[in-house]
Amino acid sequence: MRYKRIGDTNLAVSEICLGTMTWGDQNTESDAHSQLDYALSCGINYIDTAEMYPVPPRAETACRTELYLGTWLRKQTRDKLVIASKIAGPGRRDWLRGGRTSVTRANIVEAVHDSLQRLQTDYIDLYQIHWPDRNVQMFGASAFDPSAERPTIPILQQIEAMAELMDAGKIRHYGLSNESAWGICQFVMLARQHGLPPPVSVQNVYSLVSRQFDLDLAEVSYRESVPLLAYSPLAGGVLSGKYLHDAHPAGARYTRFPEFQPRNRRPTVALATADYVELANSRGLAPDQMALSFVRQRWFVCSTIVGATTMEQLRRNIDSVNVQLDTETLAAIDAIHARYSTPAP
Repeated sequence: MRYKRIGDTNLAVSEICLGTMTWGDQNTESDAHSQLDYALSCGINYIDTAEMYPVPPRAETACRTELYLGTWLRKQTRDKLVIASKIAGPGRRDWLRGGRTSVTRANIVEAVHDSLQRLQTDYIDLYQIHWPDRNVQMFGASAFDPSAERPTIPILQQIEAMAELMDAGKIRHYGLSNESAWGICQFVMLARQHGLPPPVSVQNVYSLVSRQFDLDLAEVSYRESVPLLAYSPLAGGVLSGKYLHDAHPAGARYTRFPEFQPRNRRPTVALATADYVELANSRGLAPDQMALSFVRQRWFVCSTIVGATTMEQLRRNIDSVNVQLDTETLAAIDAIHARYSTPAP
């Protein structure tokens, strides 16, 4: 397992991050602890969670994931681990702070306090804004819609709240998630103008079928030292090929939650996936490990976030670090990408 520093920080994280969003619904607390123990034994030191998890979000399961992580974390050597969590953005989620989900200073402070209690730790290494407070295209939307504008919390207020929490020792750094190039630049610029800490990372979707980060976001990542923490590198498991030919594997995420993440179920995604699976097979590679290795080898990716509902899936995901794609395979991937571009934005 290799380790990379997040931007200009002293946080060195494993190139594979253990994602947790199935814990509390598809996975039990015992499952979660088994995954954590195995990941730790493989050299993974970076674990990502959120106050909203598990997903799909529901009142009866909200915050369970942090609770499950907390009962494990209290028994660990804390300074050997990098724990990341997130505050949810605006949305109709009355079970979070009575529906107060705008990213105000007060809500950020309250959310951090609550997460610390659930995680049973004194600090969070990387605290992220799960999605922007303002109107922005995301979660499959391919075009910005000015008619969806709404009142929003000033970005400077969000930065100031993060700086206060850093000064208090509650968080070490903060990052963004599901953010646009404009948004990252605004956070960085305002932080510099006011002598405040800038965001150190951005956690956005990135996979063989979701490559919009290659464009302006990649330039921002390079020029502002804001690396990508890539989530959904298997497009919710689609890139393993298990859903091809309209298959519905028992217990699989999209079998249980057919309306969840519709961007990964588009017809063009299935067509692209079939070509990627065929390529992997022709190169003697497992499709899921080829997809994970592609993401890991991108220059702007600091860590690839993987999630699993079974230990076998987790083993395969982690074992992908042993796969290195050669130039011919990468060229063939680019040829498929030229045909389909980004079918799951």
